[in-house]
Amino acid sequence: MTLARIAARLGLSVTTVSRALAGYGDVAADTRRRVADEARRIGYQPNPIARRLQSGRTDAVGIVLPTAPGQFDDPFFLRLLAVVGPLLRDAGLDMLVTTARPGAEEMEAYRHLVEGRRVDGMLLARTRVRDPRIAYLQQQGMPFAAHGRSITRTPFAHVDVDSEAAFEDATRRLIALGHTRIGLVGAPADYMFARLRHAGWRKALAAAGLPARHHEAAEPTEENGALIARRMLAPATAPTALLCATDRLAVGALHALSLAGLRAGRDVSVIGYDDLPQATYTDPPLTSIAQPIDRAAALLVEMLLALRDGASPATLHHVLPARLIPRGSDGPAPLRRAATTKKTQGGIHDTETHAS
Repeated sequence: MTLARIAARLGLSVTTVSRALAGYGDVAADTRRRVADEARRIGYQPNPIARRLQSGRTDAVGIVLPTAPGQFDDPFFLRLLAVVGPLLRDAGLDMLVTTARPGAEEMEAYRHLVEGRRVDGMLLARTRVRDPRIAYLQQQGMPFAAHGRSITRTPFAHVDVDSEAAFEDATRRLIALGHTRIGLVGAPADYMFARLRHAGWRKALAAAGLPARHHEAAEPTEENGALIARRMLAPATAPTALLCATDRLAVGALHALSLAGLRAGRDVSVIGYDDLPQATYTDPPLTSIAQPIDRAAALLVEMLLALRDGASPATLHHVLPARLIPRGSDGPAPLRRAATTKKTQGGIHDTETHAS
């Protein structure tokens, strides 16, 4: 009835008024403006359900977090959702979030959302080297954007952070501090981010002529970080520095050091990745690699909106730089630290250094 009222007032058809309010391009801009002004004047609010039925869209975006139900606690995912949610809302879209264990359960969650026509777009996080989720969404013709790269035959919309370069730089930093035994506390190799960070670590060690001997990987949790660090630090030739694929692994490594009576930044250096809020409050504060999560989230939403409007996925990809945030958990290798802190007879610090 309200559409008919606007149509009668402006001398237009109800169809024209409806298409003008929906923003269709075949309605002249001046007509759309007149209709919008009249709708505001009488306080008209379109029925969202009717609009969705008419357009065939749900105006909902799905996100399936690859974690067990009841474990909605990964800080990276929480940060991503906290930024993406308001951006989607500002675009007039709802966000449907669910969790599922990676594998068959996860793929069933995707089928439930996509084939059940509950969403008309998807966002992915923590991509795999060869990701069945990406292949499925491409097969279904579902618009999606991913946080992370993957090896695929067909290009897809994605934003990623150059964590390979970041880990190469972090490893070079530790080498410059005199460390020659640098361990990698990594994540499973089927994660694309784990593969890239491992590559950066190996590249820097190879360039310095150092072996890549100390390396273990596990799901990125604090518990696994502590277990790996404990095993790595047991031998006599233990690493003097640990480069961790995530801050959660690094926090676990700090705990293992503390239990062993060692001090991060003095006895063993530790560097994490993600720059999570707790990195500032560990003891000592954690040196970490920060990724531009706000910028990445904004790009994800922009790309998804562009895909919904018909943009080609091949044109939508960004790789953003990361930056290291130095704090107190890394420092000179033990022998180098001893040399730099040695005092001369006059009380002046001896600046000569020796690598371990």
